[in-house]
Amino acid sequence: MVNLGIVGGTGYTGVELLRLLASHPEAKVKVITSRSDSGMLVADMYPSLRDHYPDLCFTEPDAATLAACDLVFFATPHGVAHALAADLLSAGTRVVDLSADFRLRDADEWSRWYGQPHGAPELLPQAVYGLPEVAREEIREARLIAVPGCYPTAVQLALIPLLEKKLITTQGIIADCKSGVSGAGRSAKVGSLYCETSESMKAYSVGKHRHHPEITQGLSQAAQEAVGITFVPHLTPMIRGIHATLYVRLKPEQQQLTNEELQELFETRYQNEPCVDVMPWESCPETRSVKGANICRIALHRPHDSDLLVVLAVIDNLVKGASGQAVQNMNIMFGLEESTGLKFAGLLP
Repeated sequence: MVNLGIVGGTGYTGVELLRLLASHPEAKVKVITSRSDSGMLVADMYPSLRDHYPDLCFTEPDAATLAACDLVFFATPHGVAHALAADLLSAGTRVVDLSADFRLRDADEWSRWYGQPHGAPELLPQAVYGLPEVAREEIREARLIAVPGCYPTAVQLALIPLLEKKLITTQGIIADCKSGVSGAGRSAKVGSLYCETSESMKAYSVGKHRHHPEITQGLSQAAQEAVGITFVPHLTPMIRGIHATLYVRLKPEQQQLTNEELQELFETRYQNEPCVDVMPWESCPETRSVKGANICRIALHRPHDSDLLVVLAVIDNLVKGASGQAVQNMNIMFGLEESTGLKFAGLLP
C-alpha cells in the first residue's frame, strides 16, 4: 500500500485526486492539507466523498508529517512546491507536483513567464517531466515529477508521432485549443462566473499563455530541433474538457505519404499506450467522450488530400490533463500496473 499526502486539497485538482484515489486498490491518502480549511473534515467539504473519507481531516502543511508519506502530491498554486519539495525529497519522500513549478528546465525562463523568482532551481536537474508516453523509463526511477499542464498534454500527444519521424515542418504550427472553465481553478474570479462564461466563447492570453514555453520545450525535444508554434487558447462554456486542433504541414519530401500510412504511424506509436486512443481516420472526437476518464483521443484529417494535416485531440483537463496523469505517474513510480485506479469510462450524457 502506498501512503500518500496531498498538499492543497481544496482546489479542483485536489478533489479530483481524492476522487480517483478513493477507488485505487494500492493507495491510501493519509494526509491532506489546507491552510484556510484546517480542521474541516473532507467529508464535510465534499459530501460526494463521505463514504470514502469519513475521518480524513484537512490540516496545516507540516513537512515532518508529510515526510512520513511514501509520496506527496502538490495540487497547489505555482510557487508553493518550491518551499517544501526539498525537505520532502531529503526525507526520502517522492514528490509529484501538479503545478508548473518544475516543468520548465530553465529557471530564468520560468521566472519570466510566472513573474517571480524560481524558488528551487537546484531541484530542476532531478525533476522528470511526467508525460508517460515519452518519459516512462525516467518516471520509474524519478523522485520528483512535474506533471504536464492540460494544454501541453493534448498538444504534445497530438504532434509527437509526426515530429519524432520528422514528417512535418517545425515552423508555423498552429494550436487552436479550447478549455472548460474548471481549467481556471476553483477560486472566485469574475471571468469564471456563470453569467460571464455561459453562452459565450472567447480567446485569451493570445501569444502569452504560460503553457506556451512548456509546449515548445516538449515539441522541440520530440523533433530534436527548435519548433515554432502559435498557441491560441479559448474559454468555452463547459465545465471540463480540452479540445486541441493542430494545423501542420507535411515536408515536401513526405507529401507522398498516404492517409493510411499516416493513420498507421499514430496507431503504431500509441498501440501500447493505455491512456491514448487513436480513432479511425477523419473521426471527430468529443470532449464528453473523455469526461472523467484518463484518456486522450486523437484523430487525423487531411483536407483535400493536400500537404495540410489537421490533428484533433481531446482530454479531460482535470484527469489526463492533471490529476489522472499524476496518479498514472505514481503507478509507474511504484511498479504498479499503469492504469490502476484509472479505468473509468467517459461519462455520458
